[in-house]
Amino acid sequence: METVRLNTLFNPGEVPLAEYPRPQFERKSYISLNGKWDYAILRKSETFTGAYQGKILVPYSPESLLSGLDEGTSVTPDDKLYYHRTFDVPAEFIKAHTFINFGAVDFWCRVTVNGAIVGEHSGGYMPFTFEITDMIKAGANTIEVEVTDPSDTSYHSRAKQSMKRGGIWYTPQSGIWQSVWLESVPEAYLKDVTIIPDIDNDLVKLKFVKSADVPVEVLVLDGIDSTKQLSATICDGDEIDIPMKNYELWCPENPKLYGLAFKVGDDIVKSYFGMRKFGFVTDSKGFKRIALNNKPYFMSGVLDQGYWSDGMLTPPENKALEYDVKLVKSMGFNMIRKHIKIEPLRWYYHCDKEGILVWQDMVTGGTKYNMLYIGVLAFVGIHIKDDNERAYKKLARAEKESRDEFEKEVDITMNYLKNCVSLCCWVPFNEGWGQFDSVRITKKMKAKDPTRIIDSVSGWNDQGKDSSDMKSQHIYFRPITVPHFEKRCRVLSEFGGYSYKVDRHVFSPKKSFGYRIYKTPEKLAKAFKKLYEKSIIPNVAKGLSATVYTQVSDVEEEINGLVTFDRKEIKLPIDMVKALNSQLVIRD
Repeated sequence: METVRLNTLFNPGEVPLAEYPRPQFERKSYISLNGKWDYAILRKSETFTGAYQGKILVPYSPESLLSGLDEGTSVTPDDKLYYHRTFDVPAEFIKAHTFINFGAVDFWCRVTVNGAIVGEHSGGYMPFTFEITDMIKAGANTIEVEVTDPSDTSYHSRAKQSMKRGGIWYTPQSGIWQSVWLESVPEAYLKDVTIIPDIDNDLVKLKFVKSADVPVEVLVLDGIDSTKQLSATICDGDEIDIPMKNYELWCPENPKLYGLAFKVGDDIVKSYFGMRKFGFVTDSKGFKRIALNNKPYFMSGVLDQGYWSDGMLTPPENKALEYDVKLVKSMGFNMIRKHIKIEPLRWYYHCDKEGILVWQDMVTGGTKYNMLYIGVLAFVGIHIKDDNERAYKKLARAEKESRDEFEKEVDITMNYLKNCVSLCCWVPFNEGWGQFDSVRITKKMKAKDPTRIIDSVSGWNDQGKDSSDMKSQHIYFRPITVPHFEKRCRVLSEFGGYSYKVDRHVFSPKKSFGYRIYKTPEKLAKAFKKLYEKSIIPNVAKGLSATVYTQVSDVEEEINGLVTFDRKEIKLPIDMVKALNSQLVIRD
């Protein structure tokens, strides 16, 4: 057998990922539907008779080890996946409105509750909610979910999933892969809140969306778990500015969070925020720099694919999310670039709490990529103008439906993650994968969220100063240099990829992928140290403002992680990496 399935350090339990999934907007009203469901996988041409084939552990995809299904199980584009389970709802749980929430289902699904279709959804990485007020009842209830997944046979967002996996492309997965849960609210309730810290004016701005024209009571607390009250305010409208006095700025070195509580009628929601600001400044040498809290700040990050050896896109448990964030922080990094994936909101909560800045990629899609246009030409410095019909075809976005879908998912993603304190940078496109109209889209994103910076076209197919405030480079195979005449902020948004294969902790004993492969951990450490001392640290004084090393963990055949795929072996000395990162400081 060429590949092996590996268990990580973590165990999901009977009800995996049972914590409330949304720390940025938390209610006590909560019933997790994670756990054992019935399942069946049939060809689309077959008629489903209601005969299920066994049990699957939700929210793990059928292709994953933690699902409990046989190795080699898959849902192909020609298949349909059926889910079913019964669950009990206490009478006291049901209020005026009841909702079912899905963190993510790949790709299309139809949801039925107690025999009534409640809705359909498409978008394999997007969260969604259906109101089931008219279907839910006290006592026993039934839910059914039908799923189909075209994987990479269509233009839909799929990130690195590929039917022909290998190298940098990963095993495709399908179905429910994030938490499923119920909540119920009274007639008057808080639908949404936008939290905007403003350190220049010493206040936090709150924007509310409510189900009724009623006041919002707002409490600010001195910490996410604190009972110490800093202020109490009543907002009669939809917006309010709350002054902050003697506050601490949030930063990786001091990730101070303040608690929030909102009361709308009988509906109570908890949240939190941090007082911080992201932007750009010009330093004393004339270099444009990324700024944190109005000061130049070097961001030393790691690329993170967010894959686990047993759960694939789904973490085995909440502790697994926390482990990755704390490992990166222990090595002295202060940033993670979340690579073409949207994590459960608890991952961002750990970044907020631990003090790890986040660069958030949008999930890539488009039809089959032409390596000449998305790879070879850009690699040698030939950049394609991406705002015309010819470019759409070359960059795998010929279908208008594909382009419209991407823009819709950008809006959903930005709204979903808007209150994550640590999220400092949006990355709409990576290496030309499905890239189009980047100047227009970047301007649209800036208008939607002026509080964060944008790396418009990470790596390749740069559209110039009109597109991005940053010159973003990916350098693996040539000497690292900072563009001398570049007036924009200079970032190295991917580099490194140094690799070492740890026997018995690899996905494939026979096949490996890495940009530079070393035979011993000592040689890997020596090369890593040289890379930082000779190529990264000296370039900070020449205008380099951020770096993203590839990558947090091994993923399938990729063996270029700081830690193995199963998270059981750390490949580099933590103290050495931390000491190198401590030298990445902008001295202005």
